[in-house]
Amino acid sequence: MKAGQGSGDGVRRGLRESWGLLPAELRTLRSLNSPVKIQKFIDGLAYQYADTAGSPRRVLRERRGHCLEGALLAAAALRVNGRPPLVMDLESVRDDDHVVALYRERGLWGGIAKSNYAGLRFRAPVYRTLRELALSYFEHYYNLRGERTLRAYSVAVDLSRLDARHWMTDEEEVWSVPELLIAARHYPIVPDKVARALPRMDRRSFEAGMHGTVKH
Repeated sequence: MKAGQGSGDGVRRGLRESWGLLPAELRTLRSLNSPVKIQKFIDGLAYQYADTAGSPRRVLRERRGHCLEGALLAAAALRVNGRPPLVMDLESVRDDDHVVALYRERGLWGGIAKSNYAGLRFRAPVYRTLRELALSYFEHYYNLRGERTLRAYSVAVDLSRLDARHWMTDEEEVWSVPELLIAARHYPIVPDKVARALPRMDRRSFEAGMHGTVKH
């Protein structure tokens, strides 16, 4: 063995296990050792309207983010606690897309999400398929005109595919994540003819979903 080879191998193993995260970042993420704790943490982040794609490192430092950034932090917390870093894209019309971090318990799917709308956040693990999970967001997914806007959902996307792009720690925008989500296979929620005939939200449901909204 060459001098220093053993210690170098140990450092490389440590980097792989920490994914490049700092000890304080790992401690925070490891403390979020259940989906409920993760959801509570990202609910506490300040919601921001911004054209950004901040890594979990940045979100932990700045304590703010939107749906993509909340989902990335949730996926990172799931990962350091032994679960795969999976996310799903919800695709809309005349509205913003939404990103949900996925987890599975006893074979059933649940979701964790950051949103300015009350109904687009946590889902308990009771859904047999990703379609069932995506459909649970349908009635809560609407724009400011009251139009129901959810149209499609993606397959589960494993963010470990982007480890070489440092999605967990990059100080720059991690645009590789939304690019991967856009490229993922999507499945329609409703046929176009049905979608065109959908009624708008009633006022009571509209206002309930807006509870706690942060104004632009």
